[in-house]
Amino acid sequence: MVHYRFPPASAYRLNRCLFALKSDDAFRSRFRADARAAMREMGLDDADAAALLRGERDALVARGAHPYLVFMADLRLRMEREAVTFEYF
Repeated sequence: MVHYRFPPASAYRLNRCLFALKSDDAFRSRFRADARAAMREMGLDDADAAALLRGERDALVARGAHPYLVFMADLRLRMEREAVTFEYF
């Protein structure tokens, strides 16, 4: 039974965007200010962008997003939107 599948090459832009959301403060700020422009900057297609805007974890993973990047990108965005304490994480 396979527990991990490597992301396909076709999901490179999506994973690059998720990595930037996780790791790049400046990109995350641009995303929060204008998500569509930030996703265009990363070259995301319409389906990837729609799934990311809706925060659909399962749809993103089905499109080839790495589950860790989906989780961490969402966490970093939530940390900036609301007070998050790791005690309840």
